[in-house]
Amino acid sequence: MLLKENSSILIPVDFSKQSLIAIEQSYNLAKFLKAKIIIMHAAPNSNHEHDKELEEIVSKVTKESGQPAEFLNLKGDIYELIDKKAEELGCALIVIGLDTQVRFRSFLGGTNVSKFIKNAPCPVITMRSKDQRNSCSNILMPIDMSAESREKVGITVQLAKHYKATIRIVSVFSPNDEKYENNLLPYLNQVKKFIKERGVECTNRSIPSNNPAEAIVTYANNNDIDLIVLMNKKDTSINELMGGASTSIKIVESSNVPVLSVHPMKRESISSGIH
Repeated sequence: MLLKENSSILIPVDFSKQSLIAIEQSYNLAKFLKAKIIIMHAAPNSNHEHDKELEEIVSKVTKESGQPAEFLNLKGDIYELIDKKAEELGCALIVIGLDTQVRFRSFLGGTNVSKFIKNAPCPVITMRSKDQRNSCSNILMPIDMSAESREKVGITVQLAKHYKATIRIVSVFSPNDEKYENNLLPYLNQVKKFIKERGVECTNRSIPSNNPAEAIVTYANNNDIDLIVLMNKKDTSINELMGGASTSIKIVESSNVPVLSVHPMKRESISSGIH
């Protein structure tokens, strides 16, 4: 799977500092993908009172990014509308800034973020930190031996080539699963070889832990990671240990590093080249 070019990037905003940072962080990707930037605001009783602010944002975005931009000012619940609009517009990507203090409650509300990511029709980048990231030197790719997990290799290589970044492969396994551990290293070396053959620098690391979310976030914090790429369904290295997609959400919740969540493709469409 690759990010689509000549499409749109949808960015929900609530005028908070976090959501405005998300807009600025999208500029580089918008240029790379030749994408239109669509700023989306929604409120239960919207009467276009924010049109002026949105017009000013769009004007600033167009000037700073050099990409076309427009806004949507909609009536309704932002969570209910994001996925619907992204699908309707055929967006390549959703970029969203999440509240850093109360996490999702002030913007998406409670567990809505997990539903939003799960149902998104395209990849989603979530950001919690207020740090500006104008470059990307290290991309963390948690992976396991499942077919679904390796589907994110294509999109990770695509981004690494654009940013001239190094891919850091990490696999988390149960300390008591000796059989899995023995099979893991040759597989990680195979994935590493595949990536390096495409001209991208790559390292691999296996980590014994019963808390994969914590292990991945800790690794990201200790190794200057700029982006984490996750499969939001059936990423076995996460799901087998923690019993479901909740661990992916825990990573999104706890990571100050931006997280790209990707859906797996249909089985017949896999062409990663890794076996």
